[in-house]
Amino acid sequence: MTATLELVTGLLNSNVVETVPMAVEAAPSLENEGAAAIGAGLMVGLAALATGYAQRGIGSAAVGAVAEDSDNFTNALILTALPETLIIIALVVALLII
Repeated sequence: MTATLELVTGLLNSNVVETVPMAVEAAPSLENEGAAAIGAGLMVGLAALATGYAQRGIGSAAVGAVAEDSDNFTNALILTALPETLIIIALVVALLII
């Protein structure tokens, strides 16, 4: 194994093995505006998913509470609308980013 290693290092140090310079093209990258738009879209989309997930449990509990006692309607309405603020804030921040 050491003989092979010595042979390879000897060939690399001599002029027997030539190195050929290759033209390397730069990989396409996102511009700052493109990355901001993708990030803003992800932010709004994930906030919408989180809002839907939160409202899933709140809405069903609110309907059950209102079905048992109609005095709970105001509290149920407020608690159901509360997660909507998450998507509104995400949309405002996304518009500020873009």
